[in-house]
Amino acid sequence: MMMPIDEKHPLVLASASPRRKRLLARMGIPHRVVVSRVNENGRIESPEVFCRNLAYLKAKDVGSREDVSWILGADTIVVIGSRVLGKPVNRTDAQRMLSLLSGKDHQVITGFCVLNPAGEIAHSESVTTVVRFKPISEEEIAGYIRTREPFGKAGAYAIQGVGAFMVESISGSYTNVVGLPMCALIKALIQCGALKSFP
Repeated sequence: MMMPIDEKHPLVLASASPRRKRLLARMGIPHRVVVSRVNENGRIESPEVFCRNLAYLKAKDVGSREDVSWILGADTIVVIGSRVLGKPVNRTDAQRMLSLLSGKDHQVITGFCVLNPAGEIAHSESVTTVVRFKPISEEEIAGYIRTREPFGKAGAYAIQGVGAFMVESISGSYTNVVGLPMCALIKALIQCGALKSFP
């Protein structure tokens, strides 16, 4: 019998993201972090499939080192038109990304994968949120980059931080843009037996 997630059997989060950790903590889901060693670069044909695959590879990598735990892998990317934006590598890259997003709609896609304690895929899904940015001036972009917030974030912004000043509207899951679509995740955890009930 597979034990559900509780204090004795916490969910293993296969991610170094402090934002994902905070979201799980806010929801009161017992968890611990084991960072995956998966290379996040790869050829992207379908952004949704790419995110789901990467989430699975992260969960699988951590699963190979963890016994009898529910494991969650996740990956978030930003897509504008046919371009996929990951995390900026430097200031110039952040400036390029923010200029590209200025005054337009873009999609934030998070893929997540839940492995059961036997190491099998219990659930795999991708969730898309549409975000619209106001037109941003070069001065505003430079000021935002000076806060250092864009670094380590897909698309070079954090909706839950200073970056909120650029967000005109959002259609879909807010927590998805932060890094984990909590409504979809909790629904999945209940359906696959990882959680008995919630809250």
